[in-house]
Amino acid sequence: MCHHCVIEGVKQSMLSRRDFFRGSVAAAGAVAIGATAAPQPLFAQASPPQKAEDLTHELWETFPTYFGAQQLFMDKKFDHAKDTFNLYEYRISEHTGTHIDAPLHFTADGKSVAELPVADLIAPLVVIDIKARAAENADAEVTPEDIDAWVSAHGPLPEGAIVAMNSGWSQHVATDRFRNVGEDKAMHFPGFHVEAIKKLLETSTKAIAVDTLSLDYGKSPDFIVHNTWLPAGRYGIEGIANLDAVPAAGATIVVGAPKVRGGTGGPARVFAFV
Repeated sequence: MCHHCVIEGVKQSMLSRRDFFRGSVAAAGAVAIGATAAPQPLFAQASPPQKAEDLTHELWETFPTYFGAQQLFMDKKFDHAKDTFNLYEYRISEHTGTHIDAPLHFTADGKSVAELPVADLIAPLVVIDIKARAAENADAEVTPEDIDAWVSAHGPLPEGAIVAMNSGWSQHVATDRFRNVGEDKAMHFPGFHVEAIKKLLETSTKAIAVDTLSLDYGKSPDFIVHNTWLPAGRYGIEGIANLDAVPAAGATIVVGAPKVRGGTGGPARVFAFV
């Protein structure tokens, strides 16, 4: 083939957004084939995705935290005006902003965030919408009945899915409502019910995700969801955002988990192909 033909072919491929996404799907499929003898499709779409949606909150120093105290500190070490470049040194809790809960977070020797297989970070996305119930009751939880309703509407849970709760809580992230401390001094926000977790443990679901500060609902006294889900070798995503931008079924989620040796979690860039 002539050099001109090759160059023209490359240019056309680069100019085509559809070709870009198709290439991404093919690359992900190749990774899956190389990683396992009986691969499952990593992408939920039957056809190439048309766009990507960001499911990550922007992180800032006073981002609301589970314990209430500041968990991100930024110390500027170099300044462009003086040094010709900018550089910050961060001090941050692993569990700040949109972040991962690795199995090690609630086990003595479970997988660290660095040990999560890449194949577990790309998955069909299942979105369970409880916004209406959460608007009336801040202590609402995802129940087995919510999972059954999703299955009735969309079919069986996809193999290796990540199941996300959309409670509408991410809209409160810049306000006191996100932590929602009541007169009883407890936090009140939605989460998963342990019976829903037990139901998901009977499936191949890789992870659960919440748009709140915890996999457990806010006033949980015992972290029962954490203590049931993470020791089973599954992982969680807390503080996920923008779930209204993705469908209840059919999207593919990509979790940019940090690869920190021995880490129990860490801030993540999460997005979905739609």
